[in-house]
Amino acid sequence: MLERNVAFTLSNEKVIEKLLDEEALAINHMVLPPDTGLPEHITNAPVYMIVVRGQIDLQLNGQESHTYQAGRIILIPYKVQMKAHNASTFITELFVVKAPGPRSMAGK
Repeated sequence: MLERNVAFTLSNEKVIEKLLDEEALAINHMVLPPDTGLPEHITNAPVYMIVVRGQIDLQLNGQESHTYQAGRIILIPYKVQMKAHNASTFITELFVVKAPGPRSMAGK
Protein backbone atom coordinates (compact mmCIF):
# COMPACT_ATOMS: atom_id res chain seq x y z
CA MET A 1 0.00 0.00 0.00
CA LEU A 2 1.61 3.24 -1.12
CA GLU A 3 -0.91 5.72 0.20
CA ARG A 4 -1.39 6.86 3.77
CA ASN A 5 -4.87 6.95 5.23
CA VAL A 6 -5.47 9.60 7.91
CA ALA A 7 -8.82 9.63 9.71
CA PHE A 8 -10.39 12.65 11.36
CA THR A 9 -13.20 12.82 13.90
CA LEU A 10 -16.78 13.37 12.74
CA SER A 11 -18.43 15.19 15.62
CA ASN A 12 -20.60 18.05 16.78
CA GLU A 13 -18.62 18.25 20.02
CA LYS A 14 -15.44 20.33 20.38
CA VAL A 15 -12.52 18.67 18.61
CA ILE A 16 -8.98 19.96 18.09
CA GLU A 17 -6.81 17.26 16.59
CA LYS A 18 -3.47 17.09 14.84
CA LEU A 19 -3.78 14.95 11.71
CA LEU A 20 -0.30 15.36 10.21
CA ASP A 21 2.89 16.84 11.57
CA GLU A 22 5.66 16.68 9.01
CA GLU A 23 8.55 18.93 8.08
CA ALA A 24 6.86 20.30 4.96
CA LEU A 25 3.25 20.23 6.14
CA ALA A 26 1.02 20.10 9.20
CA ILE A 27 -2.75 19.62 9.15
CA ASN A 28 -5.11 20.14 12.07
CA HIS A 29 -8.86 19.50 12.18
CA MET A 30 -11.19 21.46 14.45
CA VAL A 31 -14.86 21.41 15.37
CA LEU A 32 -15.92 24.42 17.42
CA PRO A 33 -19.42 24.51 18.94
CA PRO A 34 -21.03 27.94 19.47
CA ASP A 35 -19.08 30.35 21.68
CA THR A 36 -15.85 28.34 21.64
CA GLY A 37 -12.51 29.06 20.05
CA LEU A 38 -8.77 28.73 20.19
CA PRO A 39 -6.48 30.32 22.76
CA GLU A 40 -4.99 33.55 21.48
CA HIS A 41 -1.56 32.74 20.02
CA ILE A 42 1.08 33.71 17.48
CA THR A 43 1.10 31.61 14.31
CA ASN A 44 4.07 29.24 14.21
CA ALA A 45 3.99 28.83 10.39
CA PRO A 46 2.07 30.22 7.40
CA VAL A 47 -1.55 29.13 7.96
CA TYR A 48 -4.24 28.21 5.43
CA MET A 49 -7.55 27.98 7.31
CA ILE A 50 -10.26 26.11 5.37
CA VAL A 51 -13.78 26.67 6.73
CA VAL A 52 -15.99 23.71 5.80
CA ARG A 53 -18.97 24.27 8.11
CA GLY A 54 -20.36 27.30 9.93
CA GLN A 55 -18.24 30.41 10.30
CA ILE A 56 -15.16 31.64 12.16
CA ASP A 57 -14.37 35.08 13.55
CA LEU A 58 -10.70 36.02 13.27
CA GLN A 59 -8.85 38.90 14.86
CA LEU A 60 -5.28 39.26 13.59
CA ASN A 61 -2.61 41.48 15.17
CA GLY A 62 -5.25 43.38 17.14
CA GLN A 63 -7.13 44.52 14.03
CA GLU A 64 -10.91 44.54 13.80
CA SER A 65 -12.43 41.04 13.82
CA HIS A 66 -13.63 39.58 10.50
CA THR A 67 -16.12 36.75 9.96
CA TYR A 68 -15.49 34.04 7.34
CA GLN A 69 -18.22 31.64 6.21
CA ALA A 70 -17.98 28.00 5.11
CA GLY A 71 -16.46 27.70 1.65
CA ARG A 72 -13.61 30.14 2.36
CA ILE A 73 -9.87 29.66 2.67
CA ILE A 74 -8.12 32.29 4.78
CA LEU A 75 -4.36 32.77 4.39
CA ILE A 76 -2.67 33.96 7.59
CA PRO A 77 1.04 34.89 7.56
CA TYR A 78 3.74 33.51 9.85
CA LYS A 79 4.22 35.21 13.25
CA VAL A 80 0.80 36.90 13.39
CA GLN A 81 -1.09 37.22 16.66
CA MET A 82 -4.35 35.36 16.10
CA LYS A 83 -7.61 35.04 17.96
CA ALA A 84 -10.13 32.59 16.44
CA HIS A 85 -13.65 32.21 17.85
CA ASN A 86 -17.01 30.79 16.81
CA ALA A 87 -19.36 33.60 17.82
CA SER A 88 -22.32 32.10 15.93
CA THR A 89 -25.09 29.80 17.16
CA PHE A 90 -23.99 27.07 14.71
CA ILE A 91 -21.16 24.54 14.77
CA THR A 92 -17.96 25.55 12.98
CA GLU A 93 -15.65 23.00 11.37
CA LEU A 94 -12.33 23.79 9.76
CA PHE A 95 -9.03 22.38 8.63
CA VAL A 96 -5.83 24.27 9.35
CA VAL A 97 -3.00 23.60 6.93
CA LYS A 98 0.47 24.86 7.80
CA ALA A 99 2.99 24.83 4.98
CA PRO A 100 5.85 24.66 5.50
CA GLY A 101 5.17 22.89 8.79
CA PRO A 102 6.06 24.45 12.15
CA ARG A 103 9.04 22.08 12.59
CA SER A 104 10.73 23.60 9.53
CA MET A 105 9.98 27.15 10.77
CA ALA A 106 11.64 26.70 14.18
CA GLY A 107 14.34 29.30 14.70
CA LYS A 108 13.29 31.53 11.77
